[in-house]
Amino acid sequence: MNNRDTTNIRGIAYAEFHVEDLAKAAANLVEGFGFSIEPPGGQGEYAPSDGAVQRIGLRSGGVRLILAAAADPEHPVAEFARRHGDGVAVVAVSCQDPEAAYAYAVEQGATPVDAHDLTIAGFGDSAIRFAPLSAVGELATPLRAAVPAPRTGSGPEPSALPPPVHVTAIDHVAVCVPSGALAGIIEFCDRMLGLRRIFGGYIKVGSQGMDSVVMQSESGAVTFTVLEPDAAAEPGQIDDFLDGHGGAGIQHLALRTTDIADGIRRLGERGVDFLSTPAAYYDALEQRLGRTEIPLGTLRELNILVDQDHGGRLFQIFTRSVHTRRTYFFELIERRGASTFGTANVTALYEAIDRETPSTRPPTATTPAEGAHDDTAYSVR
Repeated sequence: MNNRDTTNIRGIAYAEFHVEDLAKAAANLVEGFGFSIEPPGGQGEYAPSDGAVQRIGLRSGGVRLILAAAADPEHPVAEFARRHGDGVAVVAVSCQDPEAAYAYAVEQGATPVDAHDLTIAGFGDSAIRFAPLSAVGELATPLRAAVPAPRTGSGPEPSALPPPVHVTAIDHVAVCVPSGALAGIIEFCDRMLGLRRIFGGYIKVGSQGMDSVVMQSESGAVTFTVLEPDAAAEPGQIDDFLDGHGGAGIQHLALRTTDIADGIRRLGERGVDFLSTPAAYYDALEQRLGRTEIPLGTLRELNILVDQDHGGRLFQIFTRSVHTRRTYFFELIERRGASTFGTANVTALYEAIDRETPSTRPPTATTPAEGAHDDTAYSVR
């Protein structure tokens, strides 16, 4: 039985990406998504004293990201980027007593990665770092160095870009694991992190199948959606990710916004591409859910997907992956009363997201996948 009072996770402080080209990765987030570069300074240092790792801190509203790169190819940061391509290597969770939370997790069987940074092994080669409560909405530890992100040369001038999208938090983290690994991940999240299972179930559409479980902190501010492919079914989206990424890992981060329609338009003007949705999805939407807070015409125009639970609705959309391996992408999500992931038709959503057919999908491409809870409701994460 876990001790949720010991871990007491309250939020996601930041996500750390390990990348091959620091300036290029930063420029993509600054120009495309409107992140601002965090200046160095503050109490303490995050980077190693030998300067082996260079980091850039980025912020947009309540979302903090760190980009890290290492020149030494043998350094773990460089090794992660080489094995998986650019991706989320660390999720920092804030808690009442990070030292106690780290010690408890290790006592329960978690694999320690770095005792100084209070980091344990997470999903595949990704890690979980325990951070203080003051880190909610700000970097848990200040950056040693930050460098300007040069322009990529392909986007509009900064003065011509629309204002950044207002994002308030990392809504959830989507994780893909190989077949047979889901049970161990559930135990890890429960025993070591103090998260509880809020729902999960089996999803079958056509010849593809997957299991999905959602684990959430008592605070509701930290949510991991874990997806495992059915080895007996036809290979699909999750298999594509596992092949391209080289094993288990974080497929996407969902950024919460207060106005998804405005956000999509602004991001589109910045050059961000989104997945499209078949017209048939919207033809049946009002019959399935009734009238929505965002007009049907706007949903159709912007390819916004709709989900709902007992508390209300949520609206979401997925960016088209620009990752060299077609693995990682972002989600934009707006919640209007919904606190979980909904109760609706899984087939309609799967078709909307799986628009790129196997005949046109690149060999290692991936598109977002969805989960279901026990009474067959669906969820896209």
